[in-house]
Amino acid sequence: MFTGIVQGVASVVMASQGESITKVSIQLPDTKKLQIGASVSIDGVCLTVTSINDSIVDFDIIEETLHRTTLGELEAGSQVNFERALRFGDELGGHLLSGHVMSAGLIHSIKENGEGKDISIIAPPELQKYIIEKGFVAIDGISLTIGAVQSNVFELHLIPETLRMTTLGAKSEGDAVNIEIDSNTQTIVSTVERILAEK
Repeated sequence: MFTGIVQGVASVVMASQGESITKVSIQLPDTKKLQIGASVSIDGVCLTVTSINDSIVDFDIIEETLHRTTLGELEAGSQVNFERALRFGDELGGHLLSGHVMSAGLIHSIKENGEGKDISIIAPPELQKYIIEKGFVAIDGISLTIGAVQSNVFELHLIPETLRMTTLGAKSEGDAVNIEIDSNTQTIVSTVERILAEK
């Protein structure tokens, strides 16, 4: 489990595509107590550590993950958000995330707003029913509150600290981002749909 409070930005050292697995090596600023088999959120996607060599951490990514997320675009030099798995006793500053990205969306527009930025994102059709104003969403692993929603586009208001600590400040219009919907929202929507279908 994760909180969506990104711990920083890391650099991809290597990405190598095999027949069914893509291997990615990422230089993490802090690998203290990190073990093989541990979970790390990379741009919001829960990945399992396969090896550790000083600050270089390796991950294997399966085809299904590459299909649903932006991780297939990673190459040497790419910058990614990272978060280590939540540990018992940690402060929960964002909202609970599984790292199971449902789909990717596209950045529709970016506007300066004082020291912050307003970003609007086009949600894919299968996620639109979960996008609710003032609801929670994770974008590239970042816990955010949804602003105004119009048709298939929703707004996010980013404070300077979010821009400083994550990759969102470097994004451009048309860039793809990973989207994870809050699990409570998914449960409520699914339950309402089932009840309505039974009537």
